[in-house]
Amino acid sequence: MNFVWWFMWIMLLVWIFATPFRIPGQRHQPSSALDVLRMRLASGQITPEQYQEHKQLLDTGELRRG
Repeated sequence: MNFVWWFMWIMLLVWIFATPFRIPGQRHQPSSALDVLRMRLASGQITPEQYQEHKQLLDTGELRRG
């Protein structure tokens, strides 16, 4: 029975440290400008025409941070 508890604790530790970190509230890498643009299109914040215009600006590199 003692072996079962040790096995469970070890498996819990392996699960905590080996799983990819995508826990809510945890820091993650910032999204790229194109990812943000896609999310805005998907949520309806911008029209497909605006999406194409902004995407073209990102592709050509004409859009600069300001």
